[in-house]
Amino acid sequence: MNCRDTLDLRHPYLDGELDPAEAAAVRAHLCDCAGCWTAYEGMRALGASLRCDACRHAAPLALRASILRELRSRERRSFASLRHLGSGWNPIAIAASLALAVVTSSSLTASYLRPGNREDGLVAEVVSSHVRSLMANHLTDVVSSDQHTVKPWFTGKVDASPPAIDLAAAGFPLIGGRLDYVDDRPCAALVYRHDKHIINLLVWAERSGDPEATESYARQGYNLVRFTEQGMDFWAVSDLNRGELEDFVQRLEQAAHSHDETPHLRS
Repeated sequence: MNCRDTLDLRHPYLDGELDPAEAAAVRAHLCDCAGCWTAYEGMRALGASLRCDACRHAAPLALRASILRELRSRERRSFASLRHLGSGWNPIAIAASLALAVVTSSSLTASYLRPGNREDGLVAEVVSSHVRSLMANHLTDVVSSDQHTVKPWFTGKVDASPPAIDLAAAGFPLIGGRLDYVDDRPCAALVYRHDKHIINLLVWAERSGDPEATESYARQGYNLVRFTEQGMDFWAVSDLNRGELEDFVQRLEQAAHSHDETPHLRS
């Protein structure tokens, strides 16, 4: 597999359309060729950004009301049609038609009126933040692996003091940090690297009062791990596989406790 072959196969590889042997060959070349890897990452980041940041608009109330009226009208017509059916019709078919009308009406109504899930929106924001950092070549505002350089940089900029711990010995070196904006507030973004993969660790003051927990998500080819501790929300996001990202989170938590670096709210 060479660069020219990979150029023709990048799109089908990204879309999961290659057979296992071809996918393995493309993956091996991408790991060995920095140029092809950069082009592939840019292509994937662009696709993820288009999916994350596509403009969405809620339907106006007047439009929703009009749709509901039409649905109810169709439902009434369906019932009226059933009343005129002759005795020769199959009752099972009649019941199936009635069920289909009710289910269709209910599902359409729910799809228009169901409120958005805040957690899903937050996951999308975290993924979008990660993608922006890769596309805009704005991964870090402060470039350093030194905790005493990165941690003080956030003072006065965010509502939390993030644990800027270097995990280079475990294969996850800290490369710096930046100021980001997620969930309607500025937050700290600590940036780590694992081989050729970037991990963004977003940190802010937790507002929901939920108990401490760890949750995993997968969106648009990226894995996310969220955990809360000492009144703080942590979101780790990367294209690493789930096991590697969870390993990073576990090592971070262990290192934070051993260094007495559990983050606290800014006084």
